[in-house]
Amino acid sequence: MSVTDHTAPPATAVEISDLLPTLEAVRTNCHITDAKHATDYTLCVYLLKMREYFRWEHSIPFNEKLPQQELTDWLSQRENHWESLEESEFEAIPVRDTLHGPFAAETINHTLNELGFVYSSGYGRNMRPVFYLGALESRKTDNGYTLVVSGKEYARDLASPPAMSQGKTIFIRRESLRRMLWEKVEEWRWNKPANAMQNALGCYDFDNAVEQSLDAMTDNELQSAILHEVGEIRAGELLGSDWEAMLATMPHSKAEIMVRAVRDHLADALSTLPGLLSGMTTASLHFYVANMANMRKDLFPKLVAAYEIWTVTGNTKALEQLTDEAAAHWQLLAEKMLEIYREQGPACQPALISLIEVNTL
Repeated sequence: MSVTDHTAPPATAVEISDLLPTLEAVRTNCHITDAKHATDYTLCVYLLKMREYFRWEHSIPFNEKLPQQELTDWLSQRENHWESLEESEFEAIPVRDTLHGPFAAETINHTLNELGFVYSSGYGRNMRPVFYLGALESRKTDNGYTLVVSGKEYARDLASPPAMSQGKTIFIRRESLRRMLWEKVEEWRWNKPANAMQNALGCYDFDNAVEQSLDAMTDNELQSAILHEVGEIRAGELLGSDWEAMLATMPHSKAEIMVRAVRDHLADALSTLPGLLSGMTTASLHFYVANMANMRKDLFPKLVAAYEIWTVTGNTKALEQLTDEAAAHWQLLAEKMLEIYREQGPACQPALISLIEVNTL
């Protein structure tokens, strides 16, 4: 995504302390969504995310050890608080003298962006509601897309996805992206396997310069996140609204994981892979493969093979040739999936799983 028109956040005397009712409402909604969805994670992933949530809340640098007793006490208190909110409804968001629905992000941002802040709400994996409030770092437009980048975050939930798109507006959360990358670094360090993540981290100096390396990695992966979200928007335009309706019928299922994997592959074939190959950021190409979930790798073995060729030879020809083939393949498969959904409705899951399993690439 080449950005030519740049609108910086306004110079303003407004501080987050001037928006306390807004902040408190967003924080409450973040707690409510965590109360309802924290158990979606495996225990290992949950504990890792909670450790980093604690680090964020207490502003502890990444290269400092966490105080274990304080962390344990905080974890118990937070889980008790969430338990008290499990049946709560999301609160309206007050902005100045006006109340807005919690998912009215566009309307809320009309005011907040002018004050130097950004709010986002939507649905992530497993139809989990996601909310955050952060400092507006930049707002850029190009070719009909609006890119909103936030910096420091004042309210967030446990999921904290680094990027989301709503319509043609893309929200990139630099702080959440940086934190997610640190989680990946920490996860790899547990066993230090010889894999694509090792290749990606080898492009930086995490042993001697943690913060500087993390900043450089964040800058690189911010561009990758933009590419993927552009691909998501383009995929959405191709597939239409029935795709989201189909997903809504299969939360927390194998079918949902597979359906999302197909859409992700289509988005990346349309935008991410061509963008990475044209820019040829070696570290980002390694990280792209490292960050692919196992389901995505299982559905796209040709990509894994082409990546291995590149790592051995330095030649991207196999990856480049695969891009056009992949875009056609995943779009055709996605269209067939929609046909099945339109014919069978919510009972379509077994047929979708069978179709996807015989249409790997």
